Amino acid sequence: MTCNVSINLNPYKERINRVRVIKPIGKVTRVVGLMIEVQGICARIGEVCDIVVEGEAEPVRSEVVGFRDQFSLLMPLGELRGIYPGCAVIPSGRNLTIKVGQHLQGKVLDGLGRPIADAIGSARGEEFSVDNKPPNPLTRKRIDTVLPTGVRAVDALLTCGKGQRIGIFAGSGVGKSTLLGMIARHGSADVNVIALIGERGREVLEFLEEDLGPEGMVRSIIVAATSDQPALVRLKGAFVATAIAEYFRDQGLDVMLMMDSVTRFAMAQREVGLAVGEPPATKGYTPSVFALLPKLLERSGMGQRGSITAFYTVLVDGDDLNEPIADAVRGILDGHIVLTRKLASANHYPAIDVLQSVSRLMPDIASEEHKAQAGMLKDLLATYREAEDLINIGAYVKGSNPKIDHSLAKYDEIINFLKQPPSDYSSYEETLNALTFLIGGR
Repeated sequence: MTCNVSINLNPYKERINRVRVIKPIGKVTRVVGLMIEVQGICARIGEVCDIVVEGEAEPVRSEVVGFRDQFSLLMPLGELRGIYPGCAVIPSGRNLTIKVGQHLQGKVLDGLGRPIADAIGSARGEEFSVDNKPPNPLTRKRIDTVLPTGVRAVDALLTCGKGQRIGIFAGSGVGKSTLLGMIARHGSADVNVIALIGERGREVLEFLEEDLGPEGMVRSIIVAATSDQPALVRLKGAFVATAIAEYFRDQGLDVMLMMDSVTRFAMAQREVGLAVGEPPATKGYTPSVFALLPKLLERSGMGQRGSITAFYTVLVDGDDLNEPIADAVRGILDGHIVLTRKLASANHYPAIDVLQSVSRLMPDIASEEHKAQAGMLKDLLATYREAEDLINIGAYVKGSNPKIDHSLAKYDEIINFLKQPPSDYSSYEETLNALTFLIGGR
């Protein structure tokens, strides 16, 4: 009796082809700075490898970042301490992944997605890749809903939409972190994912306790890769935070992603690029920096189901808003909020210069009345700024220009409207009512 049953073996053949029966083990031949030169492995760019160090309980994790002749170039995802020539190097066969899930809310993670303080069971959560592609531009939903931030200056004059990506540009010490904390505490998103990239270690706890507060921490996930961490860990911290935000977006939730700062992310990539041998280009930044920025920033935004509304801070060198990183980021994002040292030194917080700032989506999501009133307020403020020098030296005579007279009469009210203590919350309706009263009142 013959059996004519045919079995499709193709799926099994594909699995066999993907399996590495014998893992090639390489060895460390040289270490230069943070670059580890390895001989004898066959690994892809981005693949995680374990460097076995005798006497250490855990291997040193590292990632393949380049090649030179027949050698693989690795950078550590931790400390280099203990590595010596001849250390065994074992490729893992996969890129970096993290465990994600609801259990992460209220937790503080390091740049590789591991808990810093509270232990989390390793079996909990879903395995999620750190390096993902941005959503297909044809499947992204359009942004048509206002996302209130609780900050009057932003909601009234720089209205943000759910799924928008905005940059906060400022020099050091002007109030970027404080503004992020206000938005995180008072925003209406389901989950906050906050990435502190290259921050001083001292500032992490300060941000959690003072800027974010207990009410903001409950629905937030913090990824902290401080300035003392290796460059690759600071880079991965940004991608880990983005991957966590993507996971919750794919669950259909509205996520608020905040990153402080993109400039330090770019500096970390510059370190990696220079170590691999890239030539420095604009102001010392390597070409890979400007190639990597859109790959990070384009991953946020609207998805097929949920959304990621992203706020990225940009630390501008010498308060120069046209320096390379600020210029590149401003061209990618959907709007920019500029904080100025002049306003901060005048005790005007948040120090938002609304005349230099813009939300590219406000014309699409705000009502016609709202847009008209916001335009009137900006017009009054711009008129006062133009005549400010004459007013301050007493050279302007009231009655000479009705437009300047009107702006002069309204100036104090406008400044009081734009100022807001960090603990103060203004709902979207309250903000619009106050704007209507400010413009309509005489």
